[in-house]
Amino acid sequence: MLDFRLNIFSFDPVVLIGFVAFFSLLVALPISFWSVAGGNNSSKARFLVAVANLFLTSQLILRWWQSGHFPISNLYESLCFLTWGCTLTQLFVERAWKSPIVAAVATPISLLAIGFASFVLPENLQSSGPLVPALRSSWLVMHVSVIMCSYAALLVGSILSLGVFLFDGNKQFNIRNSSFGSGLYRQSSEIYLENRNENLNSIKPVEFTNAEHLDSLSYRSITAGFLLLTVGLISGAVWANEAWGSWWSWDPKETWALICWLVYAAYLHTRITRGWEGKKPAMLAIAGFFVIVVCYIGVNLLGVGLHSYGWFFDA
Repeated sequence: MLDFRLNIFSFDPVVLIGFVAFFSLLVALPISFWSVAGGNNSSKARFLVAVANLFLTSQLILRWWQSGHFPISNLYESLCFLTWGCTLTQLFVERAWKSPIVAAVATPISLLAIGFASFVLPENLQSSGPLVPALRSSWLVMHVSVIMCSYAALLVGSILSLGVFLFDGNKQFNIRNSSFGSGLYRQSSEIYLENRNENLNSIKPVEFTNAEHLDSLSYRSITAGFLLLTVGLISGAVWANEAWGSWWSWDPKETWALICWLVYAAYLHTRITRGWEGKKPAMLAIAGFFVIVVCYIGVNLLGVGLHSYGWFFDA
């Protein structure tokens, strides 16, 4: 028992703060589920997510102070930064729609990320080390932070798209061009059935369904994430030219990042030019979710390419 206590107090304070953030999100998750089931307000879950975000902010600042460089140089730090970005994105989304559904759908992403970082990664990947020569550049903050923020926005947007299938997914999407914010108005089919002789262009205000809310918020989040991803890819190409003398080398990470960009470009294309809404673009967003997982976690853990942190083959 004494050894267990000594091991706890011997932990890196950065890792301990990560544990606190994990448990805050762990408590927030069942509260959000309970709120959805009971139709209650999600203020408690939202408060716990905000607390987790504050702990993650202090964790990143502390690691920055300890290491002397921006805390995104290994897989543990990048996962913590990703969790920070996901919780911040979730809080912004909940400001637009104060529903417990958002917390119930989005919190698992943050919980899995910080849980994987805190409990699955080996200690040698949790500890801070000196930067490799290629990372000793001012482009580190510009490129990596923007890419991680884009991943956070895209992951939250994609998981909100999954919610389209889970909440009111059997109802028809009747709001035309809701992606552009046409407002709480739709043309009602009841007008045609009940009042055939009246003005057929009449409209009446209605409330969005849960699925329509999620669809709209998903579109906004993915749009922001896509713009950030574009900036991140451009800055990465400039940095690669400085570090390795090549703008693009078809490194596995670069290739998967390009695939990710193409998937979400297709998502935006279908919404903007084809007018798709609801389940069709949601399937593209969910596909993008898995592409990000492969690009970010899969390539890193397999230890392949110039961008890999390594684990299975480079432990």
